[in-house]
Order: sequence, then C-alpha cells, then structure tokens
Amino acid sequence: MLLGLSKIIDCPGGSVSFATSVDLSDLRFGACCPARDPVRASGTVRNTAGVLVLSGSLTARLYGVCDRCAREFQRDVEFPMEAVLVTELSDEENEDEWVFQLEGDSADLDDIVTTTFVLNMDSKLLCKPDCKGLCCRCGANLNDGPCGCQPELDPRFAALKQLLSDE
Repeated sequence: MLLGLSKIIDCPGGSVSFATSVDLSDLRFGACCPARDPVRASGTVRNTAGVLVLSGSLTARLYGVCDRCAREFQRDVEFPMEAVLVTELSDEENEDEWVFQLEGDSADLDDIVTTTFVLNMDSKLLCKPDCKGLCCRCGANLNDGPCGCQPELDPRFAALKQLLSDE
C-alpha cells in the first residue's frame, strides 16, 4: 500500500495517519511460516523540521513450532515501528535499515511493515520466553514437569560413588 505524503512533505508540523494490513503468509522462518494471518500496522507520519518520521506499531499472531520443546504454539506479538522517510538515499543512509526512500511523494507501507516484522523476529521461535525444552536423555517436555531421569554424575566422582555404594 502506498501512503500519499504530498500534503506534508513541504509542511513542517504536518502529519498523516495510516492503518494497513499486509499478507506475509509466504514469509518463511526456518521450517515454518509464522504469519498466517495478515499483519496489522497503524501509526503516523510526521514532518518534523523537514524530516518525515514514521512511528507506530505492528501487531501479529505468530504460529510456529517451538525451537526448544517442539510443541506447536500461537502467540500475539506487538512490535514498534520507527522509520525515517527520505526523497533520496545517500551512501550512509543505504546502510541504515530504518531509512526508506519515498516513491515519488508516497511511502511504501508494505516494505516498511515487512522490514519491521522481519527485523523484530527473534532468532528462535519459542512458545513462551521461559520454555524449559526437552530432556536430553528421555525427550520428555520439561514444561509439563520434571522427567524423573537421574542427574548424570561427573565422571571424576565415580570412585567416590563406589565407596558410598559398598557400605
């Protein structure tokens, strides 16, 4: 979606509000597509002393398989959106992922929303931040409770254990 900004480009203090949804269902993270539903974004573009600044928020429901416990999950997320919109990119601005070039006098919201979503995703998809994962011996999901496996002893203490078991 292109957001027309012609009325605020030369008007310091002007602002334009926006609300959009973007289909990112074909975006893959590892083996899953976490955004099955449209990603919603809303906010405002303000001309602050001649600089167009986009600020807002992005909300989405993530669908995935937890990288620690292998359980399927759904989780709602909200990411802040902050971007600077420019008419021309200079060399140093090409390196900043939060600077976007205008297409004529319009901003490409689909590109900004996609970039915000991708850069705010965690490197690991977790069902919850404190996921305990799976037991490395029996494979039990430790989120459901302890598995009952005996803790593995340090091999340096094996001789001491034999002394205790002889008595």
